[in-house]
Amino acid sequence: MNIVIIKYNAGNIESVNNALNRLGVSAEITADPEKIRKADKVIFPGVGEASTTMAYLREHKLDELIVSLKQPVLGICLGLQLMCSHSEENNTDCLGIFEEKVKRFIPKPGGEYITKVPHMGWNAIGELKSDIFTDVNENEYVYFVHSYYAEKSEHTIATCNYIQPFSAALQKDNFYATQFHPEKSGTIGAKILENFLKI
Repeated sequence: MNIVIIKYNAGNIESVNNALNRLGVSAEITADPEKIRKADKVIFPGVGEASTTMAYLREHKLDELIVSLKQPVLGICLGLQLMCSHSEENNTDCLGIFEEKVKRFIPKPGGEYITKVPHMGWNAIGELKSDIFTDVNENEYVYFVHSYYAEKSEHTIATCNYIQPFSAALQKDNFYATQFHPEKSGTIGAKILENFLKI
């Protein structure tokens, strides 16, 4: 199987690659459009800030490339947010694969010390609806690090509750995305990656 991790200026690329290696899978880390187009599976990881990352993607024509892909694509963390239509982070227009808007967590008044931003650590996911969650039980714990979230919508395939319910994962056609980091989520995250590779 030919697996590509998109190389760009915001990514937890090595940790994703290491997680795939633990599954006995090799991936190529590349920004080469032809290699990305020809891959069987594409992973679009991300850690960073939305506006500078979108500017980089546009400058290198990766925005047009990602939207045009027909094979299964998995966005992770910032990757999920950039696949949405717009982010409140520096008022950024994103790729528009999902119609959802990305908003900043705002703690409820008086709750700032209870629910801090960023949302960081292990939290349960539920309402699982996709084949990437095959053999994953409701309310399993996965690892999150984020200050912004995608709204719940018709594309939501997993939810999490932190300050309010939000999309822990999205799917539309061949595009899948998780707000949490499967590569940092132990055996559950490994199972989710394995399921994605079987699609």
